[in-house]
Amino acid sequence: MAGYCLAMEADESGTLARLKAHRLEVVDPALAAHRGRLVKTTGDGVLVEFQSAVDAVQCAVDIQRKMLRRNAGVSPDQRVQFRIGINVGDVIVEDGDIFGDGVNVAARLEPLAAPGGICISATVREQMGDRLGVGFEDLGEQTVKNIVRPIRAYRIVLDASQAGTTIVARAKPASKPSLVVLPFVNMSGNPEQEIFADGITEDILTELSRFHELTVISRNSAFAFKGKAAKVSDIAREFGVQFVVEGSVRRAGDRIRVTVQLIDAETDHHVWAEKYDRKMEDIFAMQDEITGAIVATLPGRIEAAGHERATRKPTQNMAAYECVLAGKVLHHRSTREDNLEAQRLLDRAVSLDPNYAHAHAWKACVLGQSWVHGWCDDRDTTWQKTRAELTIARQLDDNDSDVHRILAAVNIINDDHDSAWQHQQRALELNPNNDLIVVQHGEILTWRGRAEEGIDWIKQAMRLNPFHPERFWSHLGRAHYTARNYREAVDAYRRLSKADHAQHAFLAAAYAQLGEPDGAARHAQEVRRLIPDFSAARHVASLHYREEASREHLREGLAKAGLPD
Repeated sequence: MAGYCLAMEADESGTLARLKAHRLEVVDPALAAHRGRLVKTTGDGVLVEFQSAVDAVQCAVDIQRKMLRRNAGVSPDQRVQFRIGINVGDVIVEDGDIFGDGVNVAARLEPLAAPGGICISATVREQMGDRLGVGFEDLGEQTVKNIVRPIRAYRIVLDASQAGTTIVARAKPASKPSLVVLPFVNMSGNPEQEIFADGITEDILTELSRFHELTVISRNSAFAFKGKAAKVSDIAREFGVQFVVEGSVRRAGDRIRVTVQLIDAETDHHVWAEKYDRKMEDIFAMQDEITGAIVATLPGRIEAAGHERATRKPTQNMAAYECVLAGKVLHHRSTREDNLEAQRLLDRAVSLDPNYAHAHAWKACVLGQSWVHGWCDDRDTTWQKTRAELTIARQLDDNDSDVHRILAAVNIINDDHDSAWQHQQRALELNPNNDLIVVQHGEILTWRGRAEEGIDWIKQAMRLNPFHPERFWSHLGRAHYTARNYREAVDAYRRLSKADHAQHAFLAAAYAQLGEPDGAARHAQEVRRLIPDFSAARHVASLHYREEASREHLREGLAKAGLPD
């Protein structure tokens, strides 16, 4: 079971009840149907022996397909998802148990599978051929724990037509050092300092993300573990990373103490640990010192490309700095009330230090959030303020990735593709591990008529942030439709818990292009319910495609779905 430890911590009795129900109603009947012998249980898993590789794979496919249906409509925190690893090999039988290299390899393949997925060895793949109507994705040779030789692994794609498009939550291990920075613990005994501890974590994470030599899990995903006691090995396996950074923050008066440690997830060994006791005005130098020390200890003694702190301009006003930290945290909560409070704090930061570029950038981001969601009374004025803040931020500091990320988005809205591309490229250069920048790169490539490339970037963003916002699925669905991958587009959009009229329109068009009139009619009806005067021509004109062919492609699909032009 994926995420077993976290689920047990959150709801022990409920998790056990759900696991037992799935075992009785799905797993056990599948084992019986495919002649599987249950060897033993391991708390969160089982070891099963089959007479043939075909039986084993068919059983695994049946289980995962049934679990996919059972989890449909179930909230993420209530879902039970399994990972399955399958290998062929000789075993030693003793007292009803089985041992040997064949069992060990199967056990090492299981963590390589995504939640809800199946991972098999090359031997199993050879015996399967093209049977069972599934696809196979080659993961290459994998280096796994306690096995000297590399293991060639394949991922089973349950629908052969969808090869390469299933969940990206458990990608193959990164080819470069990878890490997750867990939320630093507030040790001050003062709940009001919680936001400060979160802000320190985010700043350290952002600094690490600037290094192209590292893969850094995004802030949203890391903060999913805030306040939860979980084993380092479980966290690392969940994200597919090699290292975990954790720490604590204690503030007293004008001094701050930060304790930070770097852990090798495979060995649970503390590679490096340090304490920093500084006055508040030394906080930027302290952050540079922490990130530099972490990078220096990673495998291969990576030489950091050098901090850009000299060209960035951090504020010397600590009150302004704290307002920005708090504003960022409130922005991430994505509610109207938190957005208003974030605006107030960022206004305060700008008034305390008018030359603080990052404060102006984040003020623009928060204003833009209110404009997108319709949380402002005067949209035109809010839009003008957003642009003005970005202009100021860029004049003060042209090396802030958030400035260029937001400028790219603003220019896309204005259909200025050349300017948007320029700013997007700069944002990506400044911060290549920011999932918001990476997913936006995929969006912009789609708008520019390069949807196939866009798909790859959107999937990369999902890898950086396995707990990504739902809207990433919408971006992926649009990219697949634009690339004429209609089935994949439907699958992506169906992962949304609630679709808006634009997403229903894409679904209607995709079903129509697939020649499935019932699905097209169902979603076309939803479009009319949400927007009674919907016009395909008006809707297509509101999108940001650069190529007229992409607009006509969508218009054609909407017409096939029966939506009025």
